[in-house]
Amino acid sequence: MTSTNRKPLILISNDDGITAPGIATLVRVMRRIGEVVVVAPNSPQSGMGHAITIGTSLRLDPSTIFEGIESYECSGTPADCVKLAKHHVLKDRQPDLVVSGINHGSNSSVNVLYSGTMSAAIEAAIEGLPAIGFSLCEYGHNADFEHAEAWVEHIARQALEHGVPTGTALNVNIPKKSEAPIAGIRICRQARAKWQEEFDLRHDPYKRPYYWLIGEFVNLDQGTDTDEWALANNFVSIVPCQFDLTAHHVIGNMNAGWQLGPSLPVQEKPAPHLGSATPALGESAEGLG
Repeated sequence: MTSTNRKPLILISNDDGITAPGIATLVRVMRRIGEVVVVAPNSPQSGMGHAITIGTSLRLDPSTIFEGIESYECSGTPADCVKLAKHHVLKDRQPDLVVSGINHGSNSSVNVLYSGTMSAAIEAAIEGLPAIGFSLCEYGHNADFEHAEAWVEHIARQALEHGVPTGTALNVNIPKKSEAPIAGIRICRQARAKWQEEFDLRHDPYKRPYYWLIGEFVNLDQGTDTDEWALANNFVSIVPCQFDLTAHHVIGNMNAGWQLGPSLPVQEKPAPHLGSATPALGESAEGLG
């Protein structure tokens, strides 16, 4: 919770790039709540996951795209943006909240692993900062974000008032606009789903082969407590995420069942088959009959 005598400091980033309509919506909402600083990629970074730039220079240039807002465009990934924001742009100023998005397209279920939007939020969580990634379940560049604004503002204010547990980032997905109003908010678990993928073999004008990734998203989870169920039923879904990927429930079984002694178990060598023996160096195969 922030002090009552100052506005909360809110850092904004995304993966669709600083010119995307989604981040413009997020800036418009967040400036109603607090002091806003934007550090976002200078070009689209969708599907980058938690990539960071190593061995290549990073550029960070001031931007005037948002009037009255301190803004910078970065040549790197969403995770790079958050790192540079914390350690260079903000320096000794600690953000009260980091928000990423609003992404053009869903980041529910397993998509969180590929998401540049959520990588910015997860990077903030690694730095000990409360963070939220917002996504709208509509992929078009000209998607309508108007119906999402009130929900984004409400969730951000709740996070500022009640806090986000350390090491946690909230993955928020909002249904696309429809005739029916949004039914509410559900706190969910990540659905067990996957992409059924194919690589389409194509050829360029010089007849050289290349591949194009295509696929269909398949929900394998019938639970009614998942993000996929919530979105299918016109609810906003919130999944608390963590960067600790340890499968804690597996540790006990492995300790009980695996051979984990101080030395490796001795493996008995199978007896050689003389009929297939290889002649020793300098020997004739005729002498082994």
